[in-house]
Amino acid sequence: MPPKYDVAGLGNAIMDVIAAVDDQFLLDHGIAKGGMTLIDEFRAEELHKALKDSVQAAGGSAANTMAGIASLGGSAVFLGKVRDDALGARFSESLRSLGVDYTTRPAANGSSTASSMIAVTPDGQRSMNTYLGACREMTPADVDVNEVAAAKILYIEGYLWDTEDAKDASRKAIRAAKDAGVKVALTLSDSFCVGRFRDEFLGLMQRDLDIIFANEDEAHSLFETEDFAVVTERMQAWGGLAALTRSAKGCVVVKGAEIHAVPAAPVAKVVDTTGAGDLFAAGFLFGQAQGKGLADCGRLGVLAAAEIISHYGARPEVSLNELAAQAKLI
Repeated sequence: MPPKYDVAGLGNAIMDVIAAVDDQFLLDHGIAKGGMTLIDEFRAEELHKALKDSVQAAGGSAANTMAGIASLGGSAVFLGKVRDDALGARFSESLRSLGVDYTTRPAANGSSTASSMIAVTPDGQRSMNTYLGACREMTPADVDVNEVAAAKILYIEGYLWDTEDAKDASRKAIRAAKDAGVKVALTLSDSFCVGRFRDEFLGLMQRDLDIIFANEDEAHSLFETEDFAVVTERMQAWGGLAALTRSAKGCVVVKGAEIHAVPAAPVAKVVDTTGAGDLFAAGFLFGQAQGKGLADCGRLGVLAAAEIISHYGARPEVSLNELAAQAKLI
């Protein structure tokens, strides 16, 4: 029987609340520009009220990626924890409306559903204020091994390493994937995450990973170097598949002796960088699932990223499937 899903994504289930602001708003509300700050539930409610005319969508890194795969015409399932509250219901409805399967049972008690207040300034910088809530309470019991085994690729976000239970859930999913012959991919999430778990991520590369996603900062942090050539050499020596994003420079795809530098897709104006890396991963993983060559996987990635940074929010406003067809990538 052929796999049911192109990709199974495991990650933090977070409701994104995105709004355009000016720099004065950041100063008035004490928001660190361009970074990601963890906040408590009270602060989340406060910022939610302050962010006017917001766009809300089921988010979190892996959920964004699964939504991108669905827009490309692929099949995806997401595994992540919400609470059985109003925000959790909206998360489920939002994700399913995009064509992504989502069956993880919501928590009946504990923290409320996670949310991320994303303030976007005119220069396209996103300043994220994230209340992790229920998503931090994911456990191995929340991983449906049958869903993992039914995919071609398992995709995990590095942020899950921040709690022991979620880390154990990731390990359970990895075991299920390997038992079923499913490829395992990890995104490094951000350079601070890499700093916290560098040794563990390097260990995963040696034991479990087939594919790794990283931007330049994350890759530099992983190998503790400022030289991108050294990063490339280390990825070559690893021997797995590395998809390295370089912002306006596009991406570099490395697998052993095979290296492809793919230029960024043109964008008239960068409006909001929220979800750029997540949608790059969507395009790349979709290409992998469809058996595309590495360069074309990279092209699908930069195409999806270009669409997402041309407007607010981490959901495509134009069908990625249609864009890929126009570019003769599918």
